Amino acid sequence: MRSEIVFDESLKSSCSLDGFAVSLVLPGGTACRAPKGFARKQLAACDYDVMTRLPWLLKPLLAGLTVTLLQLAMAVGLLAPEESLSERYSALVQHDSYWFMNIIDRGYQTIVPPIDHKVMEVSNVAFFPAYPAIAGLFRYGFKIDSSTALLITAQLAASGFWCYFFLFCKRWNVSPALQICGALLIAAHPAAFFLVAGYSESLFLMALLGFIYWSTMEGRSAKIWAALHGIVMSATRIAGIVCAAFPLVCSVFQTGWRGLLEPRRWLREHWRAISITIVAACGAIGFFVYSQLRWGQGDIYMLTQAAGWGIVPDHLAVFKPGSYRWLVPALNNPTEASQISMTLGALLLVGVALCELLPAIRRRAGLPMRAGIYFCAAAIYYISVSGVACVDMESMLRYEFCVHALIVLAFLNFLRQFRTPPMFVRAFGITAVALLSAAGLCVQGWYVWNFTRGNWVA
Repeated sequence: MRSEIVFDESLKSSCSLDGFAVSLVLPGGTACRAPKGFARKQLAACDYDVMTRLPWLLKPLLAGLTVTLLQLAMAVGLLAPEESLSERYSALVQHDSYWFMNIIDRGYQTIVPPIDHKVMEVSNVAFFPAYPAIAGLFRYGFKIDSSTALLITAQLAASGFWCYFFLFCKRWNVSPALQICGALLIAAHPAAFFLVAGYSESLFLMALLGFIYWSTMEGRSAKIWAALHGIVMSATRIAGIVCAAFPLVCSVFQTGWRGLLEPRRWLREHWRAISITIVAACGAIGFFVYSQLRWGQGDIYMLTQAAGWGIVPDHLAVFKPGSYRWLVPALNNPTEASQISMTLGALLLVGVALCELLPAIRRRAGLPMRAGIYFCAAAIYYISVSGVACVDMESMLRYEFCVHALIVLAFLNFLRQFRTPPMFVRAFGITAVALLSAAGLCVQGWYVWNFTRGNWVA
């Protein structure tokens, strides 16, 4: 924040404020100017304005930290096994977390070709590097064990994700009621607890929202922050490579599709968006280059996934009716839960498409931003479904959570354009959100109870 004090040329004495006018330039370009004789009173008002504007990050940060702590309190304080506090906390390290711990402790190791079943001591190149790399910095920087480093990294990233969520709400002037409803809809998703577990969901979502946030701001520093978030995003999940095209999608929706008919002119006009996209994808590109240099196989990640997990992508799975399940899943059957989440994810995407296309409710304001967010959600959905279709949609519940969070965020941008609805409409909406959130939290509680006892959830 920068402030400038401009003294009037008629200053008579350095000891008196009454002889000059003061102009204070505030963040955002507004200014307070004090007429002669009233400088002290006006300066007090300006000081108050500055103090209320300076902590622009404080409220979103505190809100994000609060939500993260509430998630931790539910998982560790209420649902984890009845052990000591440290053991309850460590119960958030399960399943894939052990693979990340192995990467932290041993680095990437594999034989070529990879072993044909899951043995982390032989082939562990089945996960992208950003999450174990950042956790490794905590591990060796603070001399803590790998499991604690994983949890600290995930929970700091969760706070960052929620902070960006509330920063977007602040930027769009979303009402407090809508903010609470949006946060509840995300936090009540059955897989939302993975934000505070030893998994990479929180880091990916934090980097993705940060990439979207900074890439839609002007200024060189904003672009640098966007690039850094983009690199972390693409180095965390393979879907981040496609999400790196967010600035390009926004640019196309801002200028229209006809510009693509003149490629040279289009490249000149959108070179900044193209540059950010390329830099953002470098996280994944660097991983593939590293794999090529070390093992002579740039696609060793895909080979390990195929050999150990049986992942053979089916790129047409989203277009096959047989991929969708319509039965209510049993609580003790996580595969069925992942299958129904795939169906619900498709319904969400279709629903937002209808909202954006129907003339009666269509809103053009903010469409490029929403189109970019929808693009990222659809890309994550498509890549996830294509990858897990061959294993009966296993883990789709967790992957669909990222899609769900993005759709809720974009929908808040859509809803904030409407006038305040009548009281009965607001009451109906709040009641619906409360019921959905209550149901979601109940299901999530069941999954947390099982997850912290070592059972597979997603």
